Amino acid sequence: MTPLACFEDLAIGQTASLGKTITEADILMYAAVSTDTNPVHINAEAAKASIFGERIAHGMLSAGLISAVLGTQLPGPGTIYMGQTLRFRAPVKIGATVNATVEIIALNPEKHRATLKTTCTVGDEVVIEGEALVQVPARS
Repeated sequence: MTPLACFEDLAIGQTASLGKTITEADILMYAAVSTDTNPVHINAEAAKASIFGERIAHGMLSAGLISAVLGTQLPGPGTIYMGQTLRFRAPVKIGATVNATVEIIALNPEKHRATLKTTCTVGDEVVIEGEALVQVPARS
């Protein structure tokens, strides 16, 4: 088992990321779990008439990759997600590979909290940007 992250091991500027290719199955499973059955995600004919001209992934499906990075890599296991701002800048299409990256931009030693810049990209295009606040276990 991976040891819990410790606040004392964090430093401003640390980064971590992961990538995932968004599949048809991902979109259908996310729609089922979230109950977000907006036709732009699951109905090709309806999506064709949208501003996107085709089906797109749920924005929160891509944003969920940020949570995966925070909880498994940086800060890692034991991290408590306290808040997140998100700006959706571009759609994610089926078959696109989304890369979620987090970067520590501030540390609060008194409360063992970290603020991280959060970004999701497809290639060189930013599709989501924002900021996360997390609490991290401390040794002391």
